[in-house]
Amino acid sequence: MKHFCRREFLKFGAALPLAMNALGLRAGNTPKPSSPPRRVMFICNSLGFYEPHFFPKVRGDVSSSTYLENLAVKEKLTVFQNLYHPGMDTSNHDSEKSFLTGAPYPEAAHFKNTISIDQILAEQLGKGTRFPFLPLSIYDRGWGCSWNRRGVPIPPLHDETQVFNKLFGQEDLSARRRQVSNDQYVVQCLYRDMEQLRKQGRESSKIDAYRTVVSELEAQLKHEELWLSAKKPVVPNPLSDDQEFAFSTKISNLLELSKLAFQTDSTRVITFSMDWIYGAINVPGATGGWHTLSHHGGKEDALGKLSLIERDILKHLNSFLVELDRIPEGEGSLLDHTTVVIGSNFGDASNHTCKNLPMIVAGGGYRHQGHRVLEKPTPLCNLYLELLHQHNLDVGQFGSSVRDAGLLRG
Repeated sequence: MKHFCRREFLKFGAALPLAMNALGLRAGNTPKPSSPPRRVMFICNSLGFYEPHFFPKVRGDVSSSTYLENLAVKEKLTVFQNLYHPGMDTSNHDSEKSFLTGAPYPEAAHFKNTISIDQILAEQLGKGTRFPFLPLSIYDRGWGCSWNRRGVPIPPLHDETQVFNKLFGQEDLSARRRQVSNDQYVVQCLYRDMEQLRKQGRESSKIDAYRTVVSELEAQLKHEELWLSAKKPVVPNPLSDDQEFAFSTKISNLLELSKLAFQTDSTRVITFSMDWIYGAINVPGATGGWHTLSHHGGKEDALGKLSLIERDILKHLNSFLVELDRIPEGEGSLLDHTTVVIGSNFGDASNHTCKNLPMIVAGGGYRHQGHRVLEKPTPLCNLYLELLHQHNLDVGQFGSSVRDAGLLRG
């Protein structure tokens, strides 16, 4: 950070991007927790799943789903039907911004998002890890699923090699220490700027906003300094470079990195935005624009190609869950201590509707129900509120939640 305009740094809310640049933080030589830690992963398939193929045809029987019949861990998951986000009727693709926040009307000109559930969980679960949270996405558009307390998007990581290097690669510790020292000096300058604003009689709301950003940055730098001397886990590079099916390869690689990040306790909170909207993709048996195919209009040819894309995604998600379940941990498996939430901001991407969202909760040690059809449309945030409670976070409300409806059983 040789040339740096600190006011620009604040203007663009760069405290979190700085933290992402500092994803060089956790240890292979720190003591393991006395009992398996709890972990959470949220996966958003931004173009949803074709509803007639996704939801079970027989109530309560996951095996009656065209897409889910081959899932190998049916006894450790629940498919929820009739969940929705209020205030998304005209949101179109902007609804993805609210997938983990529940903030209504994201298409509005003056929309301001709220904190995403993963960030609340990271504050509690991520304290003892090198990375309090790990935001991932398929491509680089500057935002994904995660939003901080100021409603600012947290830039996700999308390059698999860079993610692997940040998690497990060697780094120049001397250079890292110099960067931390420089950044600490920046924080001192920001405090002086804030004092000048106060003396100039600037609006208290602006000073408070300034103070919030400075506090975020200061906390992140303290966390980084704590992990400077800790060695990273030694992990062989597992990444595939198969470019014939680049879309499929990328999903597989990012899920593999997520598994390794959990397995090495490098993080306990991950978000993964599957957001490849533009351009053609190639999966076994089909080539086409995913976004274009999602607007199938009921056409058989488009639905056939779309189905192959969605089956390919679910194949990788199934493998991910299976591999988590094969890793012993404590008296169970890594999956038993990891809640994996798979869903979408769209119930029907073809018509841009946000009702009856396709939602799966897997793992986490709950008494799963296979397939649960809610009697009436229920805010998705009710489920999120319960997840917070299940992770010992005593909050009375989250987003559009009405109440903790007991959708999960510990």
